[in-house]
Amino acid sequence: MDAHVDSFLQHLATDRGVSSYTQRNYSHAVGVFVAWFNKERGGAPDWTKLQRDDFRAYLRFLGRQNLGRAATQLRFSALRTFYKFLVRRGVVEVTPIRGIALPKLARRLPKYLTVQQMVDLLAAPLKSLPTEARKAPGRPVSVVAAHRDVAVLETIYSCGLRISELVGLRVADIDRAGQVVRVRGKGRKEREVPIGEPALRAIEGYWQKLHPQPARTEPVFLSETRRRSPVSAAMLARRLKNYLAIAGLDPALTPHKLRHSYATHLLDAGADLRSVQELLGHAHLETTQVYTHVTTDRLKKAYTASHPRA
Repeated sequence: MDAHVDSFLQHLATDRGVSSYTQRNYSHAVGVFVAWFNKERGGAPDWTKLQRDDFRAYLRFLGRQNLGRAATQLRFSALRTFYKFLVRRGVVEVTPIRGIALPKLARRLPKYLTVQQMVDLLAAPLKSLPTEARKAPGRPVSVVAAHRDVAVLETIYSCGLRISELVGLRVADIDRAGQVVRVRGKGRKEREVPIGEPALRAIEGYWQKLHPQPARTEPVFLSETRRRSPVSAAMLARRLKNYLAIAGLDPALTPHKLRHSYATHLLDAGADLRSVQELLGHAHLETTQVYTHVTTDRLKKAYTASHPRA
Protein backbone atom coordinates (compact mmCIF):
# COMPACT_ATOMS: atom_id res chain seq x y z
CA MET A 1 0.00 0.00 0.00
CA ASP A 2 1.05 3.67 -0.24
CA ALA A 3 0.21 7.05 1.26
CA HIS A 4 -2.75 7.65 -1.07
CA VAL A 5 -4.30 4.31 -0.19
CA ASP A 6 -3.68 4.85 3.52
CA SER A 7 -5.37 8.26 3.33
CA PHE A 8 -8.30 6.72 1.47
CA LEU A 9 -8.83 3.99 4.07
CA GLN A 10 -8.60 6.58 6.85
CA HIS A 11 -11.16 8.71 5.00
CA LEU A 12 -13.56 5.76 4.83
CA ALA A 13 -13.27 5.14 8.56
CA THR A 14 -13.44 8.72 9.83
CA ASP A 15 -15.08 10.99 7.23
CA ARG A 16 -17.44 8.55 5.52
CA GLY A 17 -18.19 6.46 8.61
CA VAL A 18 -18.58 3.26 6.58
CA SER A 19 -18.93 -0.06 8.35
CA SER A 20 -15.90 -2.16 9.29
CA TYR A 21 -17.18 -4.72 6.77
CA THR A 22 -16.97 -2.18 3.92
CA GLN A 23 -13.57 -0.95 5.11
CA ARG A 24 -12.25 -4.51 5.07
CA ASN A 25 -13.69 -5.23 1.60
CA TYR A 26 -12.35 -2.03 0.05
CA SER A 27 -8.93 -2.47 1.63
CA HIS A 28 -8.76 -6.00 0.26
CA ALA A 29 -9.97 -4.95 -3.20
CA VAL A 30 -7.37 -2.19 -3.58
CA GLY A 31 -4.69 -4.47 -2.15
CA VAL A 32 -5.47 -7.19 -4.70
CA PHE A 33 -5.14 -4.66 -7.54
CA VAL A 34 -1.79 -3.43 -6.18
CA ALA A 35 -0.52 -7.03 -5.92
CA TRP A 36 -1.64 -7.77 -9.50
CA PHE A 37 -0.01 -4.59 -10.81
CA ASN A 38 3.26 -5.38 -9.01
CA LYS A 39 3.35 -8.84 -10.54
CA GLU A 40 2.33 -7.79 -14.04
CA ARG A 41 4.21 -4.50 -14.35
CA GLY A 42 7.11 -5.10 -11.98
CA GLY A 43 6.43 -2.19 -9.64
CA ALA A 44 3.90 -0.33 -7.54
CA PRO A 45 1.15 1.57 -9.40
CA ASP A 46 1.49 5.32 -9.89
CA TRP A 47 -2.14 6.32 -9.48
CA THR A 48 -1.59 9.62 -11.34
CA LYS A 49 -0.39 7.86 -14.48
CA LEU A 50 -2.63 4.80 -14.80
CA GLN A 51 -4.75 4.65 -17.94
CA ARG A 52 -8.04 3.01 -18.83
CA ASP A 53 -6.17 0.21 -20.59
CA ASP A 54 -4.51 -0.73 -17.29
CA PHE A 55 -7.89 -1.38 -15.73
CA ARG A 56 -9.19 -3.16 -18.82
CA ALA A 57 -6.23 -5.51 -18.50
CA TYR A 58 -7.08 -6.02 -14.83
CA LEU A 59 -10.69 -6.78 -15.76
CA ARG A 60 -9.49 -9.42 -18.24
CA PHE A 61 -7.30 -10.90 -15.52
CA LEU A 62 -10.27 -11.16 -13.15
CA GLY A 63 -12.26 -12.85 -15.90
CA ARG A 64 -9.55 -15.49 -16.30
CA GLN A 65 -9.78 -16.18 -12.54
CA ASN A 66 -13.44 -17.19 -12.98
CA LEU A 67 -14.37 -14.55 -10.42
CA GLY A 68 -18.10 -14.10 -9.93
CA ARG A 69 -19.84 -11.04 -11.32
CA ALA A 70 -20.60 -9.67 -7.87
CA ALA A 71 -16.96 -10.04 -6.77
CA THR A 72 -15.76 -8.28 -9.93
CA GLN A 73 -18.25 -5.47 -9.37
CA LEU A 74 -17.03 -5.10 -5.77
CA ARG A 75 -13.37 -4.89 -6.84
CA PHE A 76 -14.14 -2.10 -9.30
CA SER A 77 -16.53 -0.34 -6.94
CA ALA A 78 -13.68 -0.02 -4.45
CA LEU A 79 -11.27 1.27 -7.13
CA ARG A 80 -13.90 3.68 -8.47
CA THR A 81 -14.52 5.08 -4.97
CA PHE A 82 -10.77 5.37 -4.43
CA TYR A 83 -10.35 7.41 -7.62
CA LYS A 84 -13.25 9.67 -6.72
CA PHE A 85 -11.38 10.34 -3.48
CA LEU A 86 -8.21 11.18 -5.45
CA VAL A 87 -10.15 13.54 -7.73
CA ARG A 88 -11.64 15.39 -4.75
CA ARG A 89 -8.16 15.70 -3.23
CA GLY A 90 -6.75 17.10 -6.47
CA VAL A 91 -4.33 14.21 -6.94
CA VAL A 92 -5.80 13.38 -10.37
CA GLU A 93 -8.11 15.33 -12.65
CA VAL A 94 -10.27 12.46 -13.95
CA THR A 95 -10.74 8.81 -13.09
CA PRO A 96 -9.36 6.31 -15.63
CA ILE A 97 -12.01 3.73 -14.62
CA ARG A 98 -14.76 5.79 -16.17
CA GLY A 99 -16.54 4.07 -19.07
CA ILE A 100 -15.27 0.54 -18.43
CA ALA A 101 -18.07 -1.95 -19.12
CA LEU A 102 -18.38 -4.46 -16.28
CA PRO A 103 -20.29 -7.76 -16.37
CA LYS A 104 -23.89 -7.13 -15.36
CA LEU A 105 -25.22 -8.73 -12.22
CA ALA A 106 -28.00 -11.25 -12.56
CA ARG A 107 -31.07 -10.01 -10.74
CA ARG A 108 -31.63 -12.19 -7.69
CA LEU A 109 -34.84 -11.92 -5.76
CA PRO A 110 -34.29 -11.53 -2.01
CA LYS A 111 -35.22 -14.47 0.19
CA TYR A 112 -37.68 -13.78 2.98
CA LEU A 113 -39.69 -15.53 5.66
CA THR A 114 -43.48 -15.74 5.70
CA VAL A 115 -45.36 -14.09 8.54
CA GLN A 116 -45.91 -17.45 10.26
CA GLN A 117 -42.23 -18.35 9.88
CA MET A 118 -41.31 -15.03 11.49
CA VAL A 119 -43.67 -15.80 14.40
CA ASP A 120 -42.01 -19.20 14.85
CA LEU A 121 -38.55 -17.63 14.74
CA LEU A 122 -39.42 -14.95 17.29
CA ALA A 123 -40.48 -17.69 19.72
CA ALA A 124 -37.30 -19.74 19.22
CA PRO A 125 -34.90 -18.05 21.72
CA LEU A 126 -37.06 -18.84 24.74
CA LYS A 127 -37.54 -22.39 23.45
CA SER A 128 -33.75 -22.74 23.50
CA LEU A 129 -33.72 -22.47 27.30
CA PRO A 130 -33.20 -25.98 28.78
CA THR A 131 -35.92 -27.29 31.05
CA GLU A 132 -35.39 -29.28 34.21
CA ALA A 133 -36.71 -32.39 32.50
CA ARG A 134 -34.53 -32.05 29.37
CA LYS A 135 -31.18 -30.32 29.44
CA ALA A 136 -29.99 -29.18 26.03
CA PRO A 137 -26.57 -30.48 24.92
CA GLY A 138 -23.60 -28.14 24.95
CA ARG A 139 -23.28 -24.83 26.71
CA PRO A 140 -26.71 -23.71 27.98
CA VAL A 141 -28.17 -20.40 26.85
CA SER A 142 -28.55 -17.97 29.74
CA VAL A 143 -31.95 -16.48 30.53
CA VAL A 144 -30.59 -12.97 29.97
CA ALA A 145 -29.10 -13.88 26.58
CA ALA A 146 -32.32 -15.58 25.46
CA HIS A 147 -34.41 -12.52 26.34
CA ARG A 148 -31.86 -10.27 24.65
CA ASP A 149 -32.08 -12.35 21.48
CA VAL A 150 -35.89 -12.16 21.52
CA ALA A 151 -35.56 -8.38 21.72
CA VAL A 152 -32.95 -8.38 18.93
CA LEU A 153 -35.16 -10.37 16.56
CA GLU A 154 -38.25 -8.32 17.41
CA THR A 155 -36.35 -5.08 16.79
CA ILE A 156 -34.86 -6.15 13.46
CA TYR A 157 -38.26 -7.27 12.22
CA SER A 158 -40.14 -4.32 13.70
CA CYS A 159 -37.76 -1.67 12.31
CA GLY A 160 -36.16 -3.35 9.29
CA LEU A 161 -32.65 -2.65 10.55
CA ARG A 162 -29.35 -3.72 9.11
CA ILE A 163 -27.37 -5.75 11.63
CA SER A 164 -24.74 -2.98 11.85
CA GLU A 165 -27.49 -0.47 12.64
CA LEU A 166 -28.89 -2.72 15.35
CA VAL A 167 -25.60 -3.24 17.22
CA GLY A 168 -24.97 0.52 17.02
CA LEU A 169 -28.20 1.46 18.83
CA ARG A 170 -27.89 3.31 22.14
CA VAL A 171 -30.54 3.48 24.83
CA ALA A 172 -31.07 7.20 24.13
CA ASP A 173 -31.96 6.36 20.52
CA ILE A 174 -35.26 4.79 21.59
CA ASP A 175 -38.20 7.15 22.10
CA ARG A 176 -40.62 4.99 24.08
CA ALA A 177 -43.40 7.59 24.16
CA GLY A 178 -43.20 8.38 20.44
CA GLN A 179 -42.51 4.74 19.48
CA VAL A 180 -39.66 5.67 17.15
CA VAL A 181 -35.98 4.74 16.98
CA ARG A 182 -33.14 6.95 15.76
CA VAL A 183 -30.97 4.87 13.45
CA ARG A 184 -27.49 5.64 12.13
CA GLY A 185 -27.25 4.03 8.72
CA LYS A 186 -24.67 3.88 5.97
CA GLY A 187 -22.44 6.93 5.67
CA ARG A 188 -23.59 8.13 9.10
CA LYS A 189 -26.97 9.09 7.67
CA GLU A 190 -29.60 9.22 10.40
CA ARG A 191 -33.26 8.33 10.06
CA GLU A 192 -36.16 7.75 12.41
CA VAL A 193 -38.22 4.58 12.05
CA PRO A 194 -41.30 3.41 13.95
CA ILE A 195 -40.94 0.57 16.43
CA GLY A 196 -43.84 -1.65 17.42
CA GLU A 197 -45.14 -2.36 20.90
CA PRO A 198 -44.03 -6.04 20.90
CA ALA A 199 -40.43 -4.98 20.22
CA LEU A 200 -40.55 -2.30 22.93
CA ARG A 201 -41.92 -4.80 25.45
CA ALA A 202 -39.21 -7.29 24.51
CA ILE A 203 -36.48 -4.68 25.00
CA GLU A 204 -37.87 -3.62 28.38
CA GLY A 205 -38.22 -7.26 29.44
CA TYR A 206 -34.57 -7.81 28.55
CA TRP A 207 -33.39 -4.68 30.38
CA GLN A 208 -35.25 -5.72 33.53
CA LYS A 209 -33.03 -8.79 33.70
CA LEU A 210 -29.84 -6.72 33.59
CA HIS A 211 -28.14 -5.50 36.77
CA PRO A 212 -27.67 -2.63 36.50
CA GLN A 213 -29.94 -1.65 33.63
CA PRO A 214 -28.14 0.13 30.76
CA ALA A 215 -27.61 3.89 30.96
CA ARG A 216 -28.77 6.20 28.16
CA THR A 217 -25.30 6.26 26.59
CA GLU A 218 -24.87 2.49 26.65
CA PRO A 219 -25.76 0.00 23.87
CA VAL A 220 -29.33 -1.28 23.74
CA PHE A 221 -28.09 -4.85 23.31
CA LEU A 222 -25.10 -5.85 25.43
CA SER A 223 -22.64 -8.69 25.03
CA GLU A 224 -22.37 -11.26 27.79
CA THR A 225 -19.00 -9.92 28.93
CA ARG A 226 -18.49 -7.71 31.95
CA ARG A 227 -17.39 -4.74 29.84
CA ARG A 228 -20.96 -3.69 28.91
CA SER A 229 -19.95 -3.62 25.24
CA PRO A 230 -22.43 -4.04 22.36
CA VAL A 231 -23.22 -7.54 21.21
CA SER A 232 -21.27 -8.36 18.05
CA ALA A 233 -22.82 -8.94 14.63
CA ALA A 234 -20.89 -12.21 14.32
CA MET A 235 -22.33 -13.49 17.60
CA LEU A 236 -25.88 -12.64 16.53
CA ALA A 237 -25.38 -14.39 13.18
CA ARG A 238 -24.21 -17.56 14.97
CA ARG A 239 -27.13 -17.52 17.37
CA LEU A 240 -29.60 -16.89 14.56
CA LYS A 241 -28.53 -20.15 12.90
CA ASN A 242 -29.44 -22.00 16.09
CA TYR A 243 -32.84 -20.28 16.36
CA LEU A 244 -33.62 -20.98 12.70
CA ALA A 245 -32.96 -24.67 13.32
CA ILE A 246 -35.19 -24.64 16.41
CA ALA A 247 -37.98 -23.04 14.34
CA GLY A 248 -37.55 -25.65 11.58
CA LEU A 249 -36.20 -23.11 9.09
CA ASP A 250 -33.11 -22.96 6.88
CA PRO A 251 -30.07 -22.26 9.13
CA ALA A 252 -28.26 -20.71 6.15
CA LEU A 253 -30.52 -17.62 6.26
CA THR A 254 -28.69 -14.48 7.40
CA PRO A 255 -29.89 -11.63 9.65
CA HIS A 256 -30.34 -9.54 6.50
CA LYS A 257 -33.14 -11.90 5.42
CA LEU A 258 -35.17 -10.55 8.37
CA ARG A 259 -34.84 -7.10 6.79
CA HIS A 260 -36.04 -8.58 3.49
CA SER A 261 -39.01 -10.08 5.35
CA TYR A 262 -39.83 -6.68 6.90
CA ALA A 263 -39.90 -4.95 3.50
CA THR A 264 -41.84 -7.72 1.76
CA HIS A 265 -44.50 -7.90 4.48
CA LEU A 266 -44.98 -4.11 4.40
CA LEU A 267 -45.49 -4.10 0.63
CA ASP A 268 -47.79 -7.13 0.81
CA ALA A 269 -49.93 -5.24 3.31
CA GLY A 270 -50.26 -2.21 1.03
CA ALA A 271 -47.37 0.10 2.00
CA ASP A 272 -46.18 2.35 -0.83
CA LEU A 273 -42.70 1.94 -2.26
CA ARG A 274 -41.47 5.44 -1.31
CA SER A 275 -42.34 4.90 2.35
CA VAL A 276 -40.56 1.54 2.40
CA GLN A 277 -37.53 3.18 0.78
CA GLU A 278 -37.35 5.75 3.58
CA LEU A 279 -37.90 3.15 6.29
CA LEU A 280 -35.08 0.99 4.93
CA GLY A 281 -32.74 3.94 4.48
CA HIS A 282 -32.13 3.25 0.79
CA ALA A 283 -30.51 6.13 -1.08
CA HIS A 284 -32.09 5.10 -4.39
CA LEU A 285 -35.60 3.86 -5.15
CA GLU A 286 -34.17 1.25 -7.54
CA THR A 287 -32.69 -0.60 -4.55
CA THR A 288 -36.14 -0.91 -2.98
CA GLN A 289 -37.89 -1.88 -6.20
CA VAL A 290 -36.49 -5.42 -6.03
CA TYR A 291 -39.11 -6.15 -3.37
CA THR A 292 -41.92 -5.36 -5.79
CA HIS A 293 -40.68 -8.26 -7.93
CA VAL A 294 -40.96 -10.52 -4.88
CA THR A 295 -44.54 -9.52 -4.15
CA THR A 296 -45.54 -9.62 -7.83
CA ASP A 297 -44.04 -13.09 -8.21
CA ARG A 298 -45.96 -14.28 -5.14
CA LEU A 299 -49.21 -12.82 -6.48
CA LYS A 300 -48.70 -14.47 -9.86
CA LYS A 301 -48.24 -17.84 -8.19
CA ALA A 302 -51.38 -17.31 -6.10
CA TYR A 303 -53.29 -16.31 -9.25
CA THR A 304 -52.09 -19.34 -11.22
CA ALA A 305 -52.97 -21.70 -8.37
CA SER A 306 -56.40 -20.19 -7.61
CA HIS A 307 -58.00 -18.64 -10.67
CA PRO A 308 -60.15 -21.02 -12.76
CA ARG A 309 -59.14 -19.32 -16.02
CA ALA A 310 -55.47 -18.78 -15.24
